[in-house]
Amino acid sequence: MRFLLLFFSCVFVAGCSSGRAQEILTYSDFMVWVRDFHPVARQAELTLDLGKQELRAARGGFDPMVFGNMDQKHFKGTEYYNTQEAGLFLPTLAGVELQGTVERNTGTFLNSENVVPENGLFAIGAAVNLGKGLFIDQRRASLQQAKIYAMATEIERIQVLNDLYLEAVKAYWKWAGSHANLEVRIEGLKLASIRFEGIKSSFEQGDLPAIDTVEAYTQVLSRTIQLQKAENSFFASTQDLNVFLWDMEQNPIYLDPDVVPQKLEEYFPVGIEKEAYRELVARHPELRLLDYDLDHLEIERRYKAEQLKPTVKLKYNFLTENLGGREGIGFMKNDYKFGVEIASPLFLRKARGGLGLTKTKISMVGNKRDLKSQQLRAKLEQGFNDYQVLNQQISTFRNNISGLERLVEGERVKFELGESSLFLINARETSLFDAILVNNSLFVDKNIAFSKVRTAAGLGFEGL
Repeated sequence: MRFLLLFFSCVFVAGCSSGRAQEILTYSDFMVWVRDFHPVARQAELTLDLGKQELRAARGGFDPMVFGNMDQKHFKGTEYYNTQEAGLFLPTLAGVELQGTVERNTGTFLNSENVVPENGLFAIGAAVNLGKGLFIDQRRASLQQAKIYAMATEIERIQVLNDLYLEAVKAYWKWAGSHANLEVRIEGLKLASIRFEGIKSSFEQGDLPAIDTVEAYTQVLSRTIQLQKAENSFFASTQDLNVFLWDMEQNPIYLDPDVVPQKLEEYFPVGIEKEAYRELVARHPELRLLDYDLDHLEIERRYKAEQLKPTVKLKYNFLTENLGGREGIGFMKNDYKFGVEIASPLFLRKARGGLGLTKTKISMVGNKRDLKSQQLRAKLEQGFNDYQVLNQQISTFRNNISGLERLVEGERVKFELGESSLFLINARETSLFDAILVNNSLFVDKNIAFSKVRTAAGLGFEGL
């Protein structure tokens, strides 16, 4: 990383390269820089914080709660009542709600059920749902779903990085391809210009007719236009690449004009292990996100099914007017407060409708997952085939280019001996240059195809 910082600090800023040879921005260095500093990569890291905060909020449903209230009435110098209550409420993961309270009530017209000892009345007890909410309630459901969401954000981060990886790969190799095409056009114009000067000299010496200089000059003009188009294409691809370049302070940076990509043919992707990739696709981030959706819905289904049960809530509190001392622990006495709450809708249409809706969602997401699995497998197999075919085409074109180079060289020798024409040598060179351009595009497509295979298998920056 230290090497990268030193390298990029020099080659990215326009104008710092005066008097310096061309710098090469390699594919691996570029991808590491994108992975570490691109805003989308930074944003992907922030998704983890969303999961942590969601889980934190869900755990807050089990936070102890301190409460207190006071109610007084004074009228014409008489204290009708003064009721005071304070306590601690503690929900638990087991679904039991623990509660401790202390109340102190005074007054002339105090309700008889609120009469307590002079020093107050202490109560410690619990409330338990024996029907609805016994196995799962809103608090526990929210906590379990938050845990799933936190795990899902880790996979979502991987998916975002994988998408960024593929877009960066395309930008780099298209930039490298346009630079390779630019070099071809530069070489073509150079050869045409040298030939024009030679023919012009021969014409001035009376060895060649004037029409040959016209033909040679039109070839110079034609290749000049081709070069200008190549320069424009390279400029455009450079701007596309600049979109992926940011510094450590999240400021956009721009490539110095002297920075060039590595040669297309100098990139050697590691071999593709088809069986290993086929196994990886079963754990593709997109599938895992759908699995988490199913887990989330399964918890919702359990909660909705729980709503079909009647409400049966049991409350029990031990009562005492002292918490210890010489009289012993007051809760050991047979003083208590007990209550039972029972309720249930007659038709349960809301609960049954909610459960049916959740089951339908589970079926829909399950079908979506099955389809996505097949799509990813098909995409992977297509990627295997594309990569193999492109390698075969490159091998074929390598032989084709070698043959065209021999034809061009032979035509040049014949031209120098006066046995060929300018038209033929230009035609031979044009065929060679066109073949090289096609070869460049094949290398670009091959390098991108390799990354598409990795992406289809659920890989991205991993291993770079």
